[in-house]
Amino acid sequence: MSINTENKPVIGISCGDLNGIGTEIILKIVSDNRILEICTPVIFANNKLINFYRKTLPDVNITFSPLKDATRINHKQVNLFTCWEEDVAITPGQLTDAGGKYAIMSLTQAAEALKAGMIDGLVTAPIHKNNTHSSTFNFTGHTPYLKHLFGASDVAMLMVAGNMRIGLLTEHVPVKDIAGLVTKEKIMSKLQVMNQSLKKDFGITKPKIAVLGLNPHAGDEGLIGKEDIEIIKPAVKDARQKDIFCFGPYPADAFFARGQYEKFDAVLAMYHDQGLIPFKSLATGEGVNYTAGLNAVRTSPDHGTAFDIAGKGVADELSMRQAIYTCIDIINGRMEYSNQRRNPLKKMSSAVVANAVDEKITEE
Repeated sequence: MSINTENKPVIGISCGDLNGIGTEIILKIVSDNRILEICTPVIFANNKLINFYRKTLPDVNITFSPLKDATRINHKQVNLFTCWEEDVAITPGQLTDAGGKYAIMSLTQAAEALKAGMIDGLVTAPIHKNNTHSSTFNFTGHTPYLKHLFGASDVAMLMVAGNMRIGLLTEHVPVKDIAGLVTKEKIMSKLQVMNQSLKKDFGITKPKIAVLGLNPHAGDEGLIGKEDIEIIKPAVKDARQKDIFCFGPYPADAFFARGQYEKFDAVLAMYHDQGLIPFKSLATGEGVNYTAGLNAVRTSPDHGTAFDIAGKGVADELSMRQAIYTCIDIINGRMEYSNQRRNPLKKMSSAVVANAVDEKITEE
């Protein structure tokens, strides 16, 4: 197969929890050589982990280009960046400290490579919060970690499937704390992140964003909670005054049941399950989690570690494959956005225009 290496993005892939389905679905994807036609994959793991799961997949036949220096990437093969050398116990389906420790080792080295510009995008396989959160990794997941690493003022967890995009105001927080986190400032910030991402990452010139209510029936004009009329509605109004084309708040149940989401470029949900339940129901396995607001591109599949099927060779790689495609699309979208705005014609001030007109009249 002839492979074109020109303008082909380098995509880093973290392995996720060693005992989850991450490595299996990665192997299923990169075993198809056609992936090399659209990107250069770099898997952040180690050879023993890869070989362990390769034995559970008899139909997978693949060779890797070993890598210890991210500046020496082989664009004609799948690259395996060695993150650790020691033997690690791999026990598919089990939640272990080692599974989380080395998942974070893979993630942090891949993320540092992304920050250093050694890779063009990052796709992260699932981790489990119970064995990754620690004093040395004091984050509830990928999104807050990447926000911290890249020094972003704010980011948005944006779930993507085709033309459906659902952002979250609050992410992994207890339900009892949600109402206290719904503030006008937070809504404005998330809308600004989403609006800019829709333009820069997805090529939408005038994004149209729907905002969901917090309470049932969006508060029923204050009869079922005051947040919708006292916080969310004013935030939407202020956002529109800042050239963000947004509407709401809408009652979440009717909004999805009646297909209203199809009329918008994105939706801002107030909390995790309000956005994720309809998204996963409608995305049918093709959902992608995208971190909007970073100055780098990171995506992931919309599922977890799936310990119940890990190591059995039956995991579906569709969402992970779509995460890689989406990562590539956004990288290309950002390049297009940048190219369109390169060396723009300088706008003359109104005073300059007025003077030019005066001189023209005088000459005549």
